[in-house]
Amino acid sequence: MTTLDPANPFATPSTLPYGLPDFAALRTEHYRPALLAGMAQERAEMEAIATDPAEPTVENTLVAWERSGHLLHVAATVFYNLASADSTDELAALEEEIAPLLAEHTDAILLDPRLFARVDALMQAELDLDPDTAYLLKNLHTDFIRAGIRLDPAAQTRLRELNAEITRLETVFGRLLLDETNAAAVLVTDRAELDGLPEDAIAAAAEAATRRGHQGAWLIDLILPTQQPLLAQLRHRGLRERLHTASVTRGGKGGEHDTRATLLALARARAERAQLLGYEHHAAYVVEDATAKTTDAVDGILRPLAPAAVSNARAEAGALEAALRRDLPDADLEPWDWAYYAEQVRKEVRSLDDSLLRPYLELNRVLTEGVFRAAHELYGLTFTERPDLIGYHPDVRVFEVFNADGSGLGLFLGDYWTRDSKRGGAWMNNLVDQSHLLDEKPVVVNNLNIPKPPAGEPTLLTWDEVITMFHEFGHALHGLFSDVRYPSQSGTEVPRDFVEYPSQVNEIWAWEPSILAAYAVHHQTGEPMPAEWIETLIAARQDGEGFATTEYLAAALLDQAWYRLAPEQVPTDVDEVQRFEAAALAEAGVDFAPVPPRYRSTYFNHVFAGGYSAGYYSYIWSEVLDADTVTWFEENGGLRRENGDRFRSVLLSRGGSVDPMDAFRELRGRDPQTGPLLARRGLAV
Repeated sequence: MTTLDPANPFATPSTLPYGLPDFAALRTEHYRPALLAGMAQERAEMEAIATDPAEPTVENTLVAWERSGHLLHVAATVFYNLASADSTDELAALEEEIAPLLAEHTDAILLDPRLFARVDALMQAELDLDPDTAYLLKNLHTDFIRAGIRLDPAAQTRLRELNAEITRLETVFGRLLLDETNAAAVLVTDRAELDGLPEDAIAAAAEAATRRGHQGAWLIDLILPTQQPLLAQLRHRGLRERLHTASVTRGGKGGEHDTRATLLALARARAERAQLLGYEHHAAYVVEDATAKTTDAVDGILRPLAPAAVSNARAEAGALEAALRRDLPDADLEPWDWAYYAEQVRKEVRSLDDSLLRPYLELNRVLTEGVFRAAHELYGLTFTERPDLIGYHPDVRVFEVFNADGSGLGLFLGDYWTRDSKRGGAWMNNLVDQSHLLDEKPVVVNNLNIPKPPAGEPTLLTWDEVITMFHEFGHALHGLFSDVRYPSQSGTEVPRDFVEYPSQVNEIWAWEPSILAAYAVHHQTGEPMPAEWIETLIAARQDGEGFATTEYLAAALLDQAWYRLAPEQVPTDVDEVQRFEAAALAEAGVDFAPVPPRYRSTYFNHVFAGGYSAGYYSYIWSEVLDADTVTWFEENGGLRRENGDRFRSVLLSRGGSVDPMDAFRELRGRDPQTGPLLARRGLAV
């Protein structure tokens, strides 16, 4: 068995509060030996379970299973957090090396007939188990079957090859996309082209250019989705077109960062694996293990929304084109015009725009008086910053979180600024999973990608970035509030199409008038945001829903299209990627040129490098639950401790220890209804 040098920080449990990894001691060279030793250790622990001469029991099989693999889990959790948030060439190379080894390691466990025999024996024994243990057993038994335990040896051999290849390709796609996104940043050498941007945004662009060696210029970094925030403010149409084009052509232009061959290989490998396991396609394989259960159920949510969404988008486009033609009488509305003229129309109709809002939306104030205040009002939480605790990057802030009774709940790490070493988008990670079995409390991380201002300058947010902060903190609460016995059921360890539900619910508190009034304060004068602006913000919540729903549906339906192919149907020529995409969007009825998908195939990180393959529908599936839950809060008085405590105890604290839909029904008293979602998005008929 591979052993770990005692000098390696992973060799002994962290002595820091809540088991926070010792980032001051960790170095790049520590990860590989820890990961390899962790795999060897878990294999030995699994061998002990498999060869135990005693009859299978909960204690010698399930509990032993849950206690196993701790070194590997800790090392992998810390490593993959760093690989996402602060990667280097060395870490990227290690990620590519280790991914197939981890796939092989998982296969060695879930394709071991001795281990399955013990789990199957417990399953057949019809034991009188605690609900969380029964749910654990059921899911573990299902995991074996879905992993291919019942396949013949030849099929299992091919399955192992596919699993290793899939994990390798996912890593390659992510690395290529990060490099391509950095390379595609738009360099501006004429300051006049930045007309319309506020001074702090211009300063951030100058700072980004200087970091990349372009002194005296300005660099606009790209975020992961198609729409780039600065498009709403740039008056220079040519620069808007350059910025949009840089975004939508990522990964599809040829060259060293082209992602097309990788995504085609991934789609083909996943399709072959699904068929090997007895499923029609990868989408059917994925959804069976989610709350939706069938692709018909997914279609039942996605496809009926498309006609109304596109109809609303066309109506919005008419108003925007009219505004465009006041400036350029012969121009047609293009995708790079949409955000800018949507902002102009909003100014006219609402007398409000993002440039007016941003001075009132300073990052630290939004965090402490918005995100944290809402959590205090709802759940009684308090937060104390811990500058004595070191994160994995100097930009990371560490907060200790306390319950209303003063007891320590866990740690929250906030990492909000963009950098070249961080992948795009926003996400939540766990560094430590809560578990009574292992006596561990949670340590969670939120990552965003907000442009970093020059030293000493405030970080001013767009309204979308405010919503994102509340959203990601909803994930953090799901992890922090976990109150489960088994580590594999901790926090966000729920089906993919349920995981976005708590985070989307948390967005509503950004709009809560008392919370909004607390954080929306001018960063220089201390004056509150004018009350009429807040009223306008709330009144404008449905503005642009045609665009928002159409761009989302286009991405979700594109994801489904790629993953409903048989292996032989996946194109083999990279030039077919764009044609396949265009045909899929047309067939789904969401091919409206001014509104491109939120993600094009070539930079759809969620489904080709993340955990959302055939699962991007999850956001709207979860939003059905979210909108219905918001109605529950409203019916019960809104931002009240009683409501927060109920939501925490019935749903957030239970993680994956119960069927999540049973938890929802316990909260709501019935199955979810789609009416609140349709009304929210202005799609009710």
